Amino acid sequence: MTRHFLSPEAQARFTAARIDAVRTIGALAVAEHCSFVIVCGDVFESNHVERQVVVRALDAMSAAPNVTFYLLPGNHDPLDASSVFRSPTFTAHRPANVIVLDGPGPVAVAPGVELVAAPWFTKRPLADLLAQATHGLPANGTMRVAVGHGAVDLLSPDPTNPALVVLADLEASLDAGAIHYVALGDRHSTTEVGRTGRVRYSGAPEPTDYVEVDAGNVLVVDVTADSISIETRPVGTWQFLRRDFDLAGSPDCDRVEAFLDAIEDKARTIVKLALVGQLSLTVKARLEEILEHHGYLLAALETWERRSELVVLPDDDDFDTLQLSGYASDALDDLRRLADDDDRALVARDALGLLYRLGSVPQ
Repeated sequence: MTRHFLSPEAQARFTAARIDAVRTIGALAVAEHCSFVIVCGDVFESNHVERQVVVRALDAMSAAPNVTFYLLPGNHDPLDASSVFRSPTFTAHRPANVIVLDGPGPVAVAPGVELVAAPWFTKRPLADLLAQATHGLPANGTMRVAVGHGAVDLLSPDPTNPALVVLADLEASLDAGAIHYVALGDRHSTTEVGRTGRVRYSGAPEPTDYVEVDAGNVLVVDVTADSISIETRPVGTWQFLRRDFDLAGSPDCDRVEAFLDAIEDKARTIVKLALVGQLSLTVKARLEEILEHHGYLLAALETWERRSELVVLPDDDDFDTLQLSGYASDALDDLRRLADDDDRALVARDALGLLYRLGSVPQ
């Protein structure tokens, strides 16, 4: 997964963390004596990821040879003509403990235990694939885990989407004992759906965006016909933080600095700030120094443009210590006059800020 706001150096670490998460999941499965690991779609960002990513992901899964990884194709990596799961790279390097759920319906994984798979064959299916895969299953004592991908109708903002997973159908199958747990993928935040406690999104094992409520987890599920135990286990190492600040003076810059200072693992943290208010040139320059310093430390530091509006209002104290003369002094007078011109105020204030910073550099 690529992110435009990451530098090449940070992007490389972001990518490596996602491979490390696979190894962590395998080790956790071994420690918890799990029979298998289910990945409910979007194993890969797309069907066109680099060969290196595919090989490293498979190698990470092979590090837990006694744990079987069942991979479900989702909307990002559907089983179409260009499927990554059918690529020579994947097929040549797939270890024995990695199995692609490449057909709809039940797959026996142990005596009396089945996974009921609903893989995606296109990025835009025209039906509820999970309903099709689970339709008509008998309640015959077989333990079944339904494995699906996509949005549940209860949570979707688009009721016209034909691929929505219909929650009522799943709950009816659960009540009847035809299936015993529903593992879902697509939603990046760990989410429980419905009334049964048996329909869950595990979420993405590493956070991917600011809007995620509870990402970076896996679910350890212990299920029987009569009982279920589900524990959320954090495995993610990155974080996305977003914060709003109203700025009016130096004490408010102190609050920004304190917030950034308090972030513990800066190299794995991506921050977006919304900055609103009015500052003098002196205080604005200090704010820029704070942001520049922490920009070097953080994986990324963004300004939320749509929610930021900083107005710089120069005061007499801003330039008293600069001791400008000649052309620089004349430019200062012109810019201060233009800063009150409605048509040219923004450009003039930006120029004043630049002049202040240049004039403040020790000679």
